Amino acid sequence: MNLKKIAILLLILLLLPFALKLKSQDFGRGQSLFTDVKAHQVGDILTVLIYEDSRASNQVESKNSKDQKTSVSGGPGAGPLDFIPLFGVDAAAKYTHDGKGEQLRNGMIRAKMSVTVMGVKENGDLIIEGSRVIGISNDKESITLSGVIRPKDISTDNTIESYLIADAEIHYTGKGNSQTSSRPGIVARLINWLF
Repeated sequence: MNLKKIAILLLILLLLPFALKLKSQDFGRGQSLFTDVKAHQVGDILTVLIYEDSRASNQVESKNSKDQKTSVSGGPGAGPLDFIPLFGVDAAAKYTHDGKGEQLRNGMIRAKMSVTVMGVKENGDLIIEGSRVIGISNDKESITLSGVIRPKDISTDNTIESYLIADAEIHYTGKGNSQTSSRPGIVARLINWLF
């Protein structure tokens, strides 16, 4: 008899998590009992691995050249005014323009931050948003991130890489002594503005 009671108790303990999931109406959407929980509803938190490396290059070259010559000559006068000689004009104009421009831009950011699920779209995609502020010696550096992710792109350790975020907006700003000391003074800025 004791063996039968132990078997029934063990069966109840094994089926209890599934019954709880059915009661919370989350069955089928949740994760397996043997894996970590991934973000899937409003208020859940997940970690974003930010690995952004952008490079852009633009080169422009233009050449223009234009030559123009005008020549007018004269000789002795005609008719009763033959003692007045005719005039002569000789003119030449040359225009050359050689312009080159090059623009290179590099940007790189590496960071990890946690974000919160702010909403769930009808198709199940998650709207995420978060910010992180780091203060070191009166300097503040802040990272803000927002975008849309697919739940299937979230890895089993509840992280997602930044390149998988749709409509991603990542802002990295800094304020403090190191930022203000790198700016030129007001006199230098005024001279640069004038000239």
